[in-house]
Amino acid sequence: MARRIKKVAIIGSGIMGSGIACHFANIGVEVLLLDIVPRELNDKEKAKGLTLEDKVVRNRLVNDALTASLKSKPSPIYNKKFADRITTGNLEDDLHKIKDVDWIMEVVVERLDIKQSVFEQVEKYRTPGTIISTNTSGIPIKFMNEGRSEDFRKHFAVTHFFNPPRYLKLFEVVPGPDCKQEVTDFLMDYGSKFLGKTSVLAKDTPAFIGNRIGIFGIQSLFHQVKELGLTIEEVDKLTGPVIGRPKSATFRTVDVVGLDTLVHVANGIYENCPNDEAHDLFKLPDFINTMMENKWLGNKTKQGFYKKTTNAEGKREILALDLDTMEYRPSKKAKFATLELTKTIDKPIDRFKVLVGGKDKAGEFYRKNFAAMFAYVQNRIPEISDELYRIDDAMKAGFGWENGPFEIWDAVGVEKGIELMKAEGKEPAAWVTEMVAKGEKSFYTVKDGATYYYDVPAKAQVKKPGQDSFIILDNIRKTTEVFKNSGVVIEDLGDGILNCEFQSKMNTIGGDVLAGLNKAVDLAEKDFQGLVIGNQAANFSVGANIGMIFMMAVEQEYDELNMAIKYFQDTMMRMRYSAIPTIAAPHGMALGGGCELSLHADKVVAAAETYIGLVEFGVGVIPGGGGSKEMALRAQDLFHTGDVQLNVLQEHFLTIGMAKVATSAYEAYDLNLLQKGKDVVVVNKDRQIAEAKKHATLLAEAGYTQPVKRKDVLVLGKQALGMFLVGTDSMEASKYISEHDQKIANKLAYVMAGGDLSEPTKVTEQYLLDLEREAFLSLTTERKTLERIQHMLKTGKPLRN
Repeated sequence: MARRIKKVAIIGSGIMGSGIACHFANIGVEVLLLDIVPRELNDKEKAKGLTLEDKVVRNRLVNDALTASLKSKPSPIYNKKFADRITTGNLEDDLHKIKDVDWIMEVVVERLDIKQSVFEQVEKYRTPGTIISTNTSGIPIKFMNEGRSEDFRKHFAVTHFFNPPRYLKLFEVVPGPDCKQEVTDFLMDYGSKFLGKTSVLAKDTPAFIGNRIGIFGIQSLFHQVKELGLTIEEVDKLTGPVIGRPKSATFRTVDVVGLDTLVHVANGIYENCPNDEAHDLFKLPDFINTMMENKWLGNKTKQGFYKKTTNAEGKREILALDLDTMEYRPSKKAKFATLELTKTIDKPIDRFKVLVGGKDKAGEFYRKNFAAMFAYVQNRIPEISDELYRIDDAMKAGFGWENGPFEIWDAVGVEKGIELMKAEGKEPAAWVTEMVAKGEKSFYTVKDGATYYYDVPAKAQVKKPGQDSFIILDNIRKTTEVFKNSGVVIEDLGDGILNCEFQSKMNTIGGDVLAGLNKAVDLAEKDFQGLVIGNQAANFSVGANIGMIFMMAVEQEYDELNMAIKYFQDTMMRMRYSAIPTIAAPHGMALGGGCELSLHADKVVAAAETYIGLVEFGVGVIPGGGGSKEMALRAQDLFHTGDVQLNVLQEHFLTIGMAKVATSAYEAYDLNLLQKGKDVVVVNKDRQIAEAKKHATLLAEAGYTQPVKRKDVLVLGKQALGMFLVGTDSMEASKYISEHDQKIANKLAYVMAGGDLSEPTKVTEQYLLDLEREAFLSLTTERKTLERIQHMLKTGKPLRN
């Protein structure tokens, strides 16, 4: 019988418990969130005359924890309305309700006695066959199983989320010794398909996979930093985006997570892994012990490896900890010659050969660092995993690494990696030596669009499981390429569907991208059934190439700029009015032109983590690629709902005027950037291209017909324009906006009102596009606009006048 998860119970409402509850609510599951009853009243409750028997008191801990979680940034929930899916309660009054749930998850403190007490109570009410799991990060399952019933043990596993649960993709599944295989299989599938995670099957070993390798890496750096005479800023420079790691790199990440959290896990590994060849590395260096004594734990105590302060001039300043003096000093910028050599190499995976060959301190650091990592991960097979790919998956999903250790080793070269290890006095594992002797030159290969990995027991390359639901563009690009220019690659996804993948910097939309989009439509209309516009970079598109716009405006090449904007508009309209279905697949940032493209596709298949919006106001212009027109059109399409027409139009005007960006795809529905009933959301980004292909196929097979261009867009003319102008006058007079902001807003008002027509009139889309282009061009003649664009180009941040 198929197992369905309609309702879950989360026991423990701390940071992790509340975060997990919010993520289940994100995917539409009903949640029962429980915690203990307070043992005494707080001052507010005393002042109100409440008692320990009052419900509001008994649920205070769980309600306060959930409220704090919902207020935290980044938000744990896709849309604030989804919090209604969470019901709170306490373990004394409400534990009996778990009899009606499909999955019970314990997320209490990391103490075995407390967990055992919770499980004992759970057994009294749990319905046999219900999944029961724990979010422990290291307590052995055999101890948690003690005293439990057979049915409990058969349905018990670790389901380890990483914090924050919404954003970090790692979902480690560790089945108990008696856990049924079907339960393990279900949890692995559910994590991937429903929770949007990378499900990694781990063994019941200390810290499992992610933390075992991740903490080793951090501890290794803790010991190397002094050995190599590096500062914490230099280590963060060397271990950040340049090698495909998060901007927070190493020491900033520890500050965010909390030094005490890291120390707890490191101590657990040190105590429970006496036979680990790197056992002594998990012993904390003196400077960490000093920081723990001083309670310099990071962000939670306002200081850690870094400390924010205000200097004598009143300016905010970031201080860095000097590990020699243990005193804070102004942070310094780090620079290395080796890193300069990688500036022209776009992908981190292609930089590793250059980095390990560096002649400076950076090169020495990378050689030592990677040698240590390679030596460590090779020896964890089969201890923590039988398959090497699970280690890579865990590090990418749990720590935000773009490439896992074995992928990096492949990039350096397997034999070169062995050479680096030997230089540091470390030997390759027997299975690695055997692999090389067999003539295998890499841990991974790609065949027929699928990834294969070296399977140690089989001593051969084996297809990595679970790929049938994915389309990995890196794997198919070379063999399925149909067209390529400097801006895009067009690939044949099979079954009559093309994909147009942006390849420009930050996936900005310039002339070559627009030419590629038009070429993709041409090809699809001629020989295919549908077109997907999607990529698997960090962001879908950050918008139009504003550098190009700036140069044309500075040179006063207004005819060329007019043609460029019209080309952009025409391309967006081609997305809307082609003979084949077009599917946009936005994810990450889909801003400005990236948003406009999505607005004009026949359908959007958005990743849940899509941050989409029309942000052109930030550079002093209005959306000029059809975005202003489209928001006026979408407002008009809602006029029939009974709402006051001016109010509906005003909401859409403010979405552009306030440069609103949806913080998830679900929030984009509220802004009408995505449309309910038409556009869909995919929680697992890895499945997005495959899902977009399915929708393109469905539209084509349903008998897709080229739409007729619209001539029925109702604009409200002077009635709306007057309302907008009064509003912007009032805001400028009250100093809420600058004079230049008012000028931009008035231009947008003119477009969305359809000009100063004397009465509501039906117009064509082209009429609105012409108004939009004229307004956009007029704003590029403004000095203030050019200042804003220049500031954005220099800093990446909008300038407010």
